[in-house]
Amino acid sequence: MSDKALVGNPDFDWNSIGKKQNNYGEEERVRLDELYGKSLSTISDLQILEGVVVAKNNREVVVNINYKSDGVVPLSEFRYNPDLKIGDKIEVFVETAEDPNGQLVLSHKKARANKSWDRVNESLNNDEIIKGFVKCRTKGGLIVDVFGIEAFLPGSQIDVKPIRDYDIYVGKTMEFKVVKINNEYKNVVVSHKALIEAEIENQKRDIISKLEKGQVLEGTVKNITSYGVFVDLGGVDGLIHITDLSWGRINHPEEIVKLDQQIQVVILEFDDDKKRIALGLKQLTPHPWEALNPELKIGDKVKGKVVVINDYGAFIEIAPGVEGLIHVSEMSWSQHLRSAQEFVKIGDEVDAIILTLDREERKMSLGMKQLTPDPWNMIMEKYSKGSRHSGTVRNFTNFGVFVELEEGVDGLVHISDLSWSKKIKHPSEFCKVGEKLDVVVLEIDGENRRLSLGHKQLEENPWDVFETVFTIDSVHQGTVLNVNDKGATIGLTYGVEGFCPARHLVKADGTSLKSEEVADFKVIEFSKDAKRIVVSHARLHEEVKEEAKKVDRTNKKAESDDTKKAVKKMKDNVEKTTLGDISALSDLKNKMDGK
Repeated sequence: MSDKALVGNPDFDWNSIGKKQNNYGEEERVRLDELYGKSLSTISDLQILEGVVVAKNNREVVVNINYKSDGVVPLSEFRYNPDLKIGDKIEVFVETAEDPNGQLVLSHKKARANKSWDRVNESLNNDEIIKGFVKCRTKGGLIVDVFGIEAFLPGSQIDVKPIRDYDIYVGKTMEFKVVKINNEYKNVVVSHKALIEAEIENQKRDIISKLEKGQVLEGTVKNITSYGVFVDLGGVDGLIHITDLSWGRINHPEEIVKLDQQIQVVILEFDDDKKRIALGLKQLTPHPWEALNPELKIGDKVKGKVVVINDYGAFIEIAPGVEGLIHVSEMSWSQHLRSAQEFVKIGDEVDAIILTLDREERKMSLGMKQLTPDPWNMIMEKYSKGSRHSGTVRNFTNFGVFVELEEGVDGLVHISDLSWSKKIKHPSEFCKVGEKLDVVVLEIDGENRRLSLGHKQLEENPWDVFETVFTIDSVHQGTVLNVNDKGATIGLTYGVEGFCPARHLVKADGTSLKSEEVADFKVIEFSKDAKRIVVSHARLHEEVKEEAKKVDRTNKKAESDDTKKAVKKMKDNVEKTTLGDISALSDLKNKMDGK
């Protein structure tokens, strides 16, 4: 190819390529470009502008920002404003003036977010009412979209009345007031309750100004607690204490009322500012005592339900709000103290006899035992003196055992009347509660409803026999049962026990007897009346030693007497010998002298 072939037409209009032929001249084209350019806005990316909604469907919103093309914004960005319509002015953020497809890309959400903090602070300062979209539920409240910011709506700020179901607000657009902003942590707190409080306050002042004691009003049960019910009287709350809900006893207010129930109440009390209002429900009905059968009298039989139990007795509701006390002493003919829980329990239906009735004081006492015959009326015939019976051990005292012969008939077996032979420190050593014990009636005191019983009297007194066996100075084998500082208890024959003082426990080798050792003991004291036997082990070997000493002394004395006699005899012999010798010498001297 030659260079000449590459040369083009210098007059060729390259701008006309791909375009239809037009009749505009150069000057006309320039003029029209200027006019068209002046009608359009000059925009740049990342800019916030104001636009007008020109079209809307269920997915998108078309916005005109006076640019060569309109922008499209997703409808989801307008959830906070469901009333959006064509012609509304909105702010948009230019993400790009022309994307790869040549389209204008706008965002309303980012425009709101960029100016949100200014708008939020402005709303707080101006006490402005704003709209927000409830996005979801969170702990303690709801998350609300306000100007593109996630704000917190506490549960207590949703409404003036307690809200139990937060989920019903999710997805709704509501009006709010900004009540708190933490710029450091980017936290915003809004309130819907604040919008209606002003109106409620006006209503409240109007209601409070008209309140009077005894006034009957209609209200709505707002909250139920264990101690009472809060009632909304139309912007003013009052409390019905649990004791003012019913004339009868109740365990919880839910037995009487339910949430959101419309009820009539009467004003009982209120403070000077009328901020605390005490209400009553039971006061709207007559007191049950006033409606109590006027013919009811002492001695009549009634039926009721056990509503309260204490150790000292039980309260029986014979009609709602009408109660009588059955003291524990009126539950059984038994004389020993017992607990009311042994006879009845909560909810039991019982029959009783009216013992006292005071309509003015609204008090009544009842009795259960009066429904059965008094066993003491036949006591002399059934439990005559000397008769033998079998009873149940009910309880102990330090001085004896209470034995129940039948319901309402108890007797006391004194500790001294339990056994002829055993030394008993406490009755629990002899028997146990609940055991059967054979007894004999010793004394009857019908006036004071007392029986004196005995157990040992069922057998003959073995001490009559012991008196002939354990005579003074008699020796018996015994076992050391227990030892203390004062001495030891010794188990002797026939199951009888004796006492050995500490100094009498000493053995021949100087040591003392110990527990469970077996040895011989000498009776040194016997008392039938006191049932006392005193023995000694030391006395046995002491007497042996004393006898040995006595024999030794006797032997020594005999030896001494013999010695004295021998000496005397010897002296006598010596004396005689000496005198004879003197006489012989004298004769010899005379003979010599004669010579």
